[in-house]
Amino acid sequence: MPLPKNPRVALLGYMLESNGFAPVATEKDFRRTWVDGDGILKDAAAKAPREPGGFVGFISGMNASGAWEPVPLLYTSAGASGPMEQAFLDKFLKIVEERIKAAMPFDGIYIQDHGAAGATADTDPDGTLFALVRRVVGPDIPIVATLDLHANVSEAMVRNTDVLIAYLTNPHIDMVERGREAAFAMRELLSGVKTAKAFIPVPLLPPQVALLSDRGPYGEAIDKGQKAVKGSILNVSVLGNCSFSDSPKTGMSVIVTARENQKAADDLAKDLAQYLWDQRHRLAPKVMSVEDAAARLKAACEDPQKKPLLFADCADNPGGGGRGNTIHVLKAFLAAGIDRTVFAIHNDPLLAAEAHRLGVGAKFQAQLNRDEDNPLSGRLTAPAEVMALSDGEIIGRRGTIGGRKASLGPSVRLRLDGRIDVVFISIRQQCFDTEMIEHLGLKVRDMRGVVVKSRGHFRAGFNDIFSDDQIMEVDAPGLTTPVLQRLPWTNLRRPIWPLDADMSWQVPSEVGVR
Repeated sequence: MPLPKNPRVALLGYMLESNGFAPVATEKDFRRTWVDGDGILKDAAAKAPREPGGFVGFISGMNASGAWEPVPLLYTSAGASGPMEQAFLDKFLKIVEERIKAAMPFDGIYIQDHGAAGATADTDPDGTLFALVRRVVGPDIPIVATLDLHANVSEAMVRNTDVLIAYLTNPHIDMVERGREAAFAMRELLSGVKTAKAFIPVPLLPPQVALLSDRGPYGEAIDKGQKAVKGSILNVSVLGNCSFSDSPKTGMSVIVTARENQKAADDLAKDLAQYLWDQRHRLAPKVMSVEDAAARLKAACEDPQKKPLLFADCADNPGGGGRGNTIHVLKAFLAAGIDRTVFAIHNDPLLAAEAHRLGVGAKFQAQLNRDEDNPLSGRLTAPAEVMALSDGEIIGRRGTIGGRKASLGPSVRLRLDGRIDVVFISIRQQCFDTEMIEHLGLKVRDMRGVVVKSRGHFRAGFNDIFSDDQIMEVDAPGLTTPVLQRLPWTNLRRPIWPLDADMSWQVPSEVGVR
């Protein structure tokens, strides 16, 4: 078969990280970010794009490596939410099929995917999507996809693609680079290279706070894999998992893709899977009680010689499906008489709208979560003053959203009880970056304490201000608790560690996927 001189490559984006304990993600959640056709190319070319970076990297990589014709189809994301409404998944899959058929023929397809999606009926929408694409385009068209390193991978996902490429960094700051890697892999496939794939699900369910990529056994496994990318090894992806998905595919996994060398892929995948299993006891969370956090910060506020502190309310991380509005840490800090502290960012559209109506300088009784029905969120009423207002349109300063546009919706900084500042937003979002605070007039470096609704991505946005010894992870109630034994699991494949702490496991003998 002659090689295409100007290959037509389709672009498709679909990103959902499902928390099985969170409210269902509806069509409205996806329509907010829906981009059709050439809108994908326009956003990727923008000085400050909105999408995570996969398209930016893939398009730039393809441009740098030769002639090609992009065929943009659509992009949509609901971020981290509950399971996808099945009716909308069915509708979305139909739209994808129609658009692929209308755009054919083409020579390859790139899919920017998250990999931890769930639906109210389908436990593996990612695998369903990949299988649909493969069925429509046939067995010979190269399909390359990028995944978040928190993906929960199924055999259907591996079988129906030629290369799966996961992020290497957590916090995620390499999405553009992985897009470029996908482009270079696509070029190899278009030149006729065939891949051999090994896939091993490892029955490990580590909490998200144990999956930073620069330390611990997870970081070590990623590093071991990357050192092996040479010769016949094309890609190594070590997936940390999204533990909250509560699906049969939830858990860690290893994917090794080789250039036509199945044994090399199998041997390396087995070695990495065994390493993860052997190091599992180092994947336990290290968290601080709310009471201890309040005491630590109180001491730092009273002694200027002590370093400022940053607390991660990781159990209420919107990036993992949390509501972004629990009041447990805030309530404890108010009761402790703490000041010179900012909380960022609390999702409360009604309160933000009320503050915008009242205007800067207004004083009133703020009612937090008045329309929230999740019992873990809680309610709080406190005297408040409107300190600053914004439309919530920002460009990230550094880290995961550095240089990218982000929308928080109508936003406000309220000073509660005359002492603690809280940033309230209208579009649920985790706190990635200092700009989410500073666009409302505060300077993070002037604060004695900062509390973020985030699990780990904040580290890349705040690490020029707070060192590791100034960061504490707080054990408060929430939908993304790092203490996984507390959650009401129903769909996990069992046994799985640490829920089944005494289980045994052996790496399977057959790990190749064709």
